[in-house]
Amino acid sequence: MEKGLISVDRWTGYSQAYFLTHLHSDHTQGLSSTWAKGPIYCSRLTARLFPLKFRDFKLSLLRVLDVGVWHSLSLVSPSSSGAKSAVEVIAIDAHHCPGAVMFLFRGEFGCLLYTGDFRWEQINKKTKITRTMLLNALKDDVVDILYLDNTYCNPSYAFPSREIVAQQVVNIIASHPEHDIIIGIDTLGKEDLLLRISHALKIKIWLWPERLQTMHLLGFHDIFTTKTSLTRVRAVPRYSFSTETLEFLNATRPTIGIMPSGLPWVVKPLKRHDKPFGSLPWSGGSGSHTDKQNGDLQYVEKLNEYSYSVPYSDHSCFAELQDFIKLVQPTNIKGIVSSSTCYINPLYYFGRLCRANQPAQRLHWKHKRKGKGERAPTVWARATFSEGASAESEWERGRTVKVRYSGIHVSRTSALRRLQRGAKIVENDVLIE
Repeated sequence: MEKGLISVDRWTGYSQAYFLTHLHSDHTQGLSSTWAKGPIYCSRLTARLFPLKFRDFKLSLLRVLDVGVWHSLSLVSPSSSGAKSAVEVIAIDAHHCPGAVMFLFRGEFGCLLYTGDFRWEQINKKTKITRTMLLNALKDDVVDILYLDNTYCNPSYAFPSREIVAQQVVNIIASHPEHDIIIGIDTLGKEDLLLRISHALKIKIWLWPERLQTMHLLGFHDIFTTKTSLTRVRAVPRYSFSTETLEFLNATRPTIGIMPSGLPWVVKPLKRHDKPFGSLPWSGGSGSHTDKQNGDLQYVEKLNEYSYSVPYSDHSCFAELQDFIKLVQPTNIKGIVSSSTCYINPLYYFGRLCRANQPAQRLHWKHKRKGKGERAPTVWARATFSEGASAESEWERGRTVKVRYSGIHVSRTSALRRLQRGAKIVENDVLIE
């Protein structure tokens, strides 16, 4: 795809059309209320939530894409003196947070699928519906490049479905009937977890005022409150979740904290020789304070006297990524997360699943691409996380080095860190062209 045509979750530089997968801060860095570069395409729910994040934004710049419906754009090819370039796009539910979608693009450049952040739970009924929608959208098309949420692209990450973990959070709360409960969440996401707790225990949940406003826009009016006297369960911003806070609260009333995340959380400063994660509890390892022996709390990690961590993730784990890639059968894969302490190029583990590496598929692929040129299509997309990223990716940020490749600045983690995690390093190994 030509530069200057389309940008996804990237707000620097110039394009004719901009696409936003969802409203987490790591995907909107560079976007502001004064935006005027061009139209932004997003889901209907993201458009509804937009004024909360960008209060003075000119809403006439938003273009709503209904999920499951093909939309046609007539853009001008930057390299052919005003010639029109037809682009078709369909938004597909990403099951990440409210409003989050994947984008499937189709045009003279081929077929591209950009997942954004997504969760692909096979046993989830909504995912089964999305699976059918995606296959119907693809029909006989071959995905030339899959831009993949590679947050947990490592076999170490193997956590259960959100439904199972949500029930275990309910079990934790029910097993502490005399305690106040603090749950760390972001400004968007984990709504289904809170709803499950409320319905199962028949209680309201406290939220801070701005978060309550989001819930009201999502259609939830009777479940949440800002009055602490009405409930013992409070959902608080992640940044306020700490050992110090819990110790302070316990001086007045027994209180426990629960941190839902795909990554284990450290909520107190580490000693010099401590490992930040120890073994990864979600992959079967056993930390020094696990409650895994208790069948009702099988996946719960007790971090310290007052706090628990549970593997409730809005990103796909390794096995789910593998299932998704087997379904899509792309020709090539590029990760959208590049500045991660756990970064591994998805081709290292999944390259064998790509059509380009399957001899039986090569002839078919060449036939499908005949007449469309040999240049691999690319999409101008987000390359790095930056300040304001969603809390679940905070641990994944590390030192990065800037490299220049094909005239575009991209970011990648140090070779040493990647080698330590089993990554295969190749010359000019970058994520976007």
